[in-house]
Amino acid sequence: MNPQDPLSQLKDIHLPATGGFWPPAPGWWLLALILLLALAGLFWLVHRRRRRNRWLRLAKAELSALEHQASPEPHWFAQLNSLLKRAARQRYPDKHPESLSGEAWVAFLLSTAPNDRIASRPIVEAIVHSSWQPKASADPRQATEFARSWLGGQAW
Repeated sequence: MNPQDPLSQLKDIHLPATGGFWPPAPGWWLLALILLLALAGLFWLVHRRRRRNRWLRLAKAELSALEHQASPEPHWFAQLNSLLKRAARQRYPDKHPESLSGEAWVAFLLSTAPNDRIASRPIVEAIVHSSWQPKASADPRQATEFARSWLGGQAW
């Protein structure tokens, strides 16, 4: 002991050992639970949206297949008309479009079309009426363009 240096008599500071990273504090458990719930909610929302729009993806795929088989035959226009009816039944179930035919079906397609209804009228009439006539009066390319815009509102 050195009486002239009182600081030399002090002991070093000894800190307690840390608790380590495991087990985490309750706040970390709460944060992990909130993150898991948020991820589960996000997954559920994405899954619900995909399931709700499944009919649209299938309709677009069927339209692409029809586009590759495009021909001015009445049978082809009947298939396109059938595709539009099935899509309309899914998109507008409260309006009961499956019961419409002829001019009422043309008016329905034009009223629900996303753009330029006046220019589309001859095309829509040809789509609907070509399936009943022996010779189609419409261009299959224009018919698929209308169907694509009616289904998605834009080109894909």
